[in-house]
Amino acid sequence: METTLSPALGSLAGAGYLAVFWLAGVLLARRVFPDGEDAPGLYGLLGASFGLGLLAALPALFALGLGFGRAAMLAGLAAAGLIGLAAGLAGRGGAQKTCDKAHNNGRVRRRQALALAGCVLPLLCFAVWLLHTHTLYQQNGGYWCGQSTFGDLPMHLAFIKNIAVRGRFPPAYPLLAGQELFGYPFLCETVSSALLVLGAPLKIACLLPQALALLAVFGLFWLLALRVLGGAGRASLAFWLFFAGGGFGFFYFLGGEPGNFTRIFTAFYQTPTNYIEKNIRWVNPIADLLIPQRATLFGWALLLGCLYLLYRFAFEGETRLWLPLALLAGCLPLTHTHSLLALVVMSGVYLLRAVVKAAGAGRGALWRALRPWMWYAALAGVLCLPQLMLVIFRQTGEGQNFLRWHWNWANEGDNYFWFYIKNIGLVYLLLLPAFFHAGKRLRWWYAGGLAILALAECVVFQPNVYDNNKLLFVWHMLGCMLAADLLCAGAGAFWRRRGRACRVAGAGLLAAAVFLGCFGGVLTLGREAVSRYEQFSAADVAAAAFVEQHAAPDAVFLTGTHHQNPIASLAGRQILCGSGSYVFYHGMHYEEQAAAVRELYESPSEALLARWGIDYVSISRWERGSYAVDEGFYAARYPVWYAGDGYTIYMVGADVPVPAAETAQRAPAGR
Repeated sequence: METTLSPALGSLAGAGYLAVFWLAGVLLARRVFPDGEDAPGLYGLLGASFGLGLLAALPALFALGLGFGRAAMLAGLAAAGLIGLAAGLAGRGGAQKTCDKAHNNGRVRRRQALALAGCVLPLLCFAVWLLHTHTLYQQNGGYWCGQSTFGDLPMHLAFIKNIAVRGRFPPAYPLLAGQELFGYPFLCETVSSALLVLGAPLKIACLLPQALALLAVFGLFWLLALRVLGGAGRASLAFWLFFAGGGFGFFYFLGGEPGNFTRIFTAFYQTPTNYIEKNIRWVNPIADLLIPQRATLFGWALLLGCLYLLYRFAFEGETRLWLPLALLAGCLPLTHTHSLLALVVMSGVYLLRAVVKAAGAGRGALWRALRPWMWYAALAGVLCLPQLMLVIFRQTGEGQNFLRWHWNWANEGDNYFWFYIKNIGLVYLLLLPAFFHAGKRLRWWYAGGLAILALAECVVFQPNVYDNNKLLFVWHMLGCMLAADLLCAGAGAFWRRRGRACRVAGAGLLAAAVFLGCFGGVLTLGREAVSRYEQFSAADVAAAAFVEQHAAPDAVFLTGTHHQNPIASLAGRQILCGSGSYVFYHGMHYEEQAAAVRELYESPSEALLARWGIDYVSISRWERGSYAVDEGFYAARYPVWYAGDGYTIYMVGADVPVPAAETAQRAPAGR
């Protein structure tokens, strides 16, 4: 990948590229709802979901024939522009209706808009700031991160960078030589790889799509809750219970020895929502899902758009929405497979509802009820099945530890109900009374979440049992809406009574609920705000910059299996074997490559180097600390390609000239 733009111009190019897709999504949203918005921000927020779907799908489609380069990116941009133009022209005439509707409901809409902004904007600003400080934060010549991105970020950087550098599509897995099948929903990475190809710096390429996805997740959750619950207050309470929520884990940090509470902000992963010692595993969704896990972030940005359409389709009789719903669902398999599975399960429950409602009205009524569901299933199947068959099912078939029975998720030693009480907290305690309090429609809506819970508690869909939380949190979204409905009804009952004491009691009820439901999550978010860890040192950055400038895009490097690997993450080059914490949990058979890494450092041979196609051998403090490195073998046979700051890289099989001695000694630290 060659970039000719300056970082500033590249950032502008990336922002402009993303803006075109967002605008196309907004125009699609206006086409889907041409009679005008019925909630504040609907076009912009649903347009963000549509736009991200287009950004994931269109460049990838063109890359199948053109490779993942600028030609495919520009073709995707042109296609998005044409789609937006067509949608805009087809949707003309809705603007006047929108103005009329806004005039007739101005007071309600203003209140809703203020409530939406009051929830979404502060949390969005905070989350984007977390992304800025947690992603390639420059300090002392190196790159720093936060607690939540210390583990996963190097993997995502390696995927994003390698896809852009190699230009190969579908991409090959860059952390395991010889592994062709990617084994990870890579469209959540290509949305940033596309910006990287166009010249954006790596950090900007990561953050711009993530910021738009956060806007979509926060805003669409609020709009969905508004639609389901019917009031801005209820929607806002559900919003905070979910995104700022935490269980009762904070009790473990109250009292005890001095420093017991403050270690939340100083220790590594000892927070009220992630404290393995005490079997606290129900994380805060912002700190541990949306910020570090790109697949979950982009999956939810698409899923919440789907759920908004699904609710109106299944519960409000807007059967015409089967088409945009199916098209958006078609972007999910290779963005976040868990979100697709959640959508399928919920759709199945609501299809059952449609059948139950129409069963007593005759065969004709049943057919009319089923017809839009059949169109929805058929189109979604046409779009999703090729992706599932060619990538996802192949990986589950060829990989290891996928699809197996397992009861009780990640609970280790606690009573089933006590585990969820202390992990989820107030919301879990309210689920049963809230279900009986809810109306029939809300019960059916929550039934979709119960079906997800039943499935996720019995079947594991990936090597890591814990990762079923990506399904369980969709159930939790619906549970927060259910709990908010009960809490607001209870507070309202006090508020409607005469007397100041009753009103104070109602306000106190809500305040106590917010405190109990959110205190642990707020502490966790506070910990994320102050956490700082060095992820790549100045020496790492310098070595990666040199590799990026001089090594061929397809070069294969022998490195250690440490997860903070600058050659993979910052230079985007293929390595023989990455960290087991990545490749194992992606279901890869990596034992042979891991053994080869050790042998090539401790008992190297030219035959083994040739077998694995090694072009460069990197020896740094990581390798010297993990292996008894036989560096004399390489020094006697191969030229030094790069040396400096504890790094020595030998050129083994690459047919490229050795850089001049002064260049090889120290690559520039800046990027």
